[in-house]
Amino acid sequence: MPMIFGLPTALTHDQKKALTAASANYGCPLLYIDGQGEQPQAVYQATLRFGQAELQQRYEQLAPKTAVSLITIGCPQASVGEIRATAELLKGMHLDPDAPPLWVFTSAANKAIAEKIGLAEIITRSGALLLENSCPEVVPYDKNWVHHILTNSMKAEHYIKSGLNSIPTSVMRLRDCVAIALGELEIGDRRLEIKNKETITPSPLHPFTRSPTDHQPATGTFTAHGHGLPSQTDFSITAVAFVTDTPITLLGFVNRESGVIEEPGHPADGQSMAGKIAIFPKGSGSTVAPYVLLELFYRGKAPLAIVNTEIDQQSAPACSLENIPYAYQFDNDIIGNINNGDSVCLRRKGSVVSIEVVNRVETVS
Repeated sequence: MPMIFGLPTALTHDQKKALTAASANYGCPLLYIDGQGEQPQAVYQATLRFGQAELQQRYEQLAPKTAVSLITIGCPQASVGEIRATAELLKGMHLDPDAPPLWVFTSAANKAIAEKIGLAEIITRSGALLLENSCPEVVPYDKNWVHHILTNSMKAEHYIKSGLNSIPTSVMRLRDCVAIALGELEIGDRRLEIKNKETITPSPLHPFTRSPTDHQPATGTFTAHGHGLPSQTDFSITAVAFVTDTPITLLGFVNRESGVIEEPGHPADGQSMAGKIAIFPKGSGSTVAPYVLLELFYRGKAPLAIVNTEIDQQSAPACSLENIPYAYQFDNDIIGNINNGDSVCLRRKGSVVSIEVVNRVETVS
């Protein structure tokens, strides 16, 4: 079991997911990361140094050398963040008819969110497929045409080339997988891997590359309409928005005394929901989570309102019980069009809930 040193302090959920999934597939039952949780007392048996040069060398080893039949994204199943990143790369584009097909795998829950906020339409309009409740490692591929698969997942690479399918599999970064599907990059062409790479350095020892999920802040006016709980009546609240595109586990992620997110790697780590209109896709984790929201409410540290892209079985009951305004299932992408820190008005009249940006937060260019 390794102890990994030198990774960026602020690892995202998707980075942790990719690392741990691939590690487990390669025979690692447990791993520790310096700065992420408790460190065990241990006797180290060996030291392995792996830097940017070794990473690039490994990508070159895994890169396709021959024609690719199919490109798959999402193993483990694509998160909302990964779906958003893929959609941003495909927005306004069409797959090259001479390039391999692109299949994106996700869960039914995440697919439903992607459909509600418009990401699914962007992906499917490009010609790609968005598949639910399946995974590239268990699909019974038709080997009459699927001879070589390209993926962005080390887990998929491990499983597809062995086990059920035993199909040769290569790995490239997400943006390069999409570029091949669009016909912008050909096998053996490495130009996109070094194009427009903005390197950020948290410390001299920890360089990393900005994720493709980064996007420009939303601007201009925005209004969307959604649904409320049958148990609640009309309300009108204007407050600062707390926005994240990553689900929140109230039991574990949120300090139950302060309302601050305390989960290294979560995009909202260190930020408080207290006294704000909290906007996030859904809750996750234990069904004990509603009790955390109740405690926050009694301490005066709860959000003024909660807005989800889908109705959340964890947040909704507590909101109903304490009459915390709650809304869900909007007709437009609330997460993509409302910035963290924007001033918004959440208003319910009858059975319809509307959310409107009142004032945009000032951003540093």
